Amino acid sequence: MNTITSKIRIAFLTPQDPLNRRSWSGTLSFMAGALGKHCGEVVFLGPAPFAQFGGKAINRITRAFLNKRYDYSHSISYARKCASFFESKLAGSGCDLIFAPAAATGIAYLNTSIPIVYVSDTTFALLHGYYPEFTNLLKKSINDGNAIERSAIGKAETIVYSSEWAARSAARDYGAAPDKIRVIPFGANLEMAPPRDAVVNRKKSNKCRLLFLAVNWTRKGGSLAFDTLQNLKNRGVDAELIVCGCVPPARISSERMTVIPYLDKNNAPDRKRLTELLLSADFLLLPTRHDCTPVVFCEANAFGLPVITCDTGGVSAVIRNGENGFMLPSKAGGADYAEMIAAVYRDDRRYSELRLSCRAAFEERLNWGSWAKAVNTVFVHILKGKQRQGDDRSTTRKQHHESSFSIEKNSVHRSGRRHDPDDQDQGISCPSRHHGGHLHGAGA
Repeated sequence: MNTITSKIRIAFLTPQDPLNRRSWSGTLSFMAGALGKHCGEVVFLGPAPFAQFGGKAINRITRAFLNKRYDYSHSISYARKCASFFESKLAGSGCDLIFAPAAATGIAYLNTSIPIVYVSDTTFALLHGYYPEFTNLLKKSINDGNAIERSAIGKAETIVYSSEWAARSAARDYGAAPDKIRVIPFGANLEMAPPRDAVVNRKKSNKCRLLFLAVNWTRKGGSLAFDTLQNLKNRGVDAELIVCGCVPPARISSERMTVIPYLDKNNAPDRKRLTELLLSADFLLLPTRHDCTPVVFCEANAFGLPVITCDTGGVSAVIRNGENGFMLPSKAGGADYAEMIAAVYRDDRRYSELRLSCRAAFEERLNWGSWAKAVNTVFVHILKGKQRQGDDRSTTRKQHHESSFSIEKNSVHRSGRRHDPDDQDQGISCPSRHHGGHLHGAGA
C-alpha cells in the first residue's frame, strides 16, 4: 500500500476573494494561511468572476413591489455558473482535496471526482427566518437555498462545522450522515496575539470598561448593551461603554459612552488603536441577537478579555460559562447583564482567574493553528480512505489477472507464451512534486 509521504495539494474553493480581509471578516484569509502552514499546498480557485448585477436588481424590484427578498447569493442559476467556473479551474490542477469554506453555492453542482471538505458555521435552514437578511424571502429563494445546501452536503466527503448547532441542523434538516460531520471551532483573526504576560497579569480598571465591538448595532444587541450600562450605574458601578464599528441611533447617547464608528484592521494605525481598545477593556459586551460563530469572541479571549453575551445560535461553541465568559438567556435584559458583570467585576480574584482561563481557551482551542491541525486529521483520513479503496481495486484487478493467467497458462503452455499479471500499485498518494506551505493561485 502506498503511504501519504508528502504534503497534500489543497484546492481552496470559494466564490469570494480568499485574500481579501473583508471576505467573511477575514476568516477565509486566516483559514488559508493556517492550511498552508499546517496542512499542505494551497491553490486558490476563487473568486468567481460574477458580479451578480442582475440578481441585485431583481432583489431591489421584489423588495419594492412584493416586499420580499430575493437571495441572489443562493440562486441555482448562480450556483451552476460557479460550478462551470470551478470545474475549469480544477482541470489539470493536480489537487488532492477540495476545501470549500462557506461555499455551498460553489460546490452544489460541481462535477468532480476530487473529495470535497465543506466548511461552514451554519446551514441555510438555520439562517432562514433567523438572520434579518434571510427573512421574508421569496419562495423561490427558499427552495433554491435549501436545494443548494442539500446538494452541497451530499457532495461533500466530510462536512466541518464550527458548532454543534450547525452540525445538528445538517443532520436534522438535510439528512447528513453523522459519520461525515465534524465540529471544529474557529480561531482568532489576529496576525499576532499579544504576549501572554501582558494580558493575564493585567488588573481590572478603576472604571469598568465595556467594549461593544460590532458592525451591526441592532443585530449585535447594541440597545441591550446600552441598557446594561445604565443598569450598572444604578447599581453603583462606575462604568463606561466603548462602541466600535458602528453608530448607535441618534436617540441613544450618554457621557459614559464613546463611539468609534469604524476601524480598519488592514490599516496599521487603526489596527494599533483596536489593539489598545482590547488591551484596556475589562469585558467584551456583545449581547448578540442572531449569530453563528462570532470570531470576535476568539480574538477577545486572546487578550484575556471575558465575553458577556447571549446564548443564541452557535455562540456556545466558543463561550463556556465561567471559563472564557458568560452567556445569558435570550430573554435576559439589561438588569440581568448588569448583575452578571457587577458580580464578576467586584470580585478581584474571580476576575483575575477568568482572565487566565480566557487566555487558556484561546491558546488551547480558539486559534487557527489548533483548527488547522484538527482539519488536517480530516484530510489524512479522507486520503487514506481513498488510498485503501485504490489498493482494494488494485488487489481485485491483480487477483483477476492471476486467475486469467492460470487459465491462459494451461491453454498456451505448448507455445511457451507467458502472461504477467498487472501488479502495479494503484493506491492514492500525493505526488512527490508537491511542496508544503506555499500559497499561490491556480495554475501557478
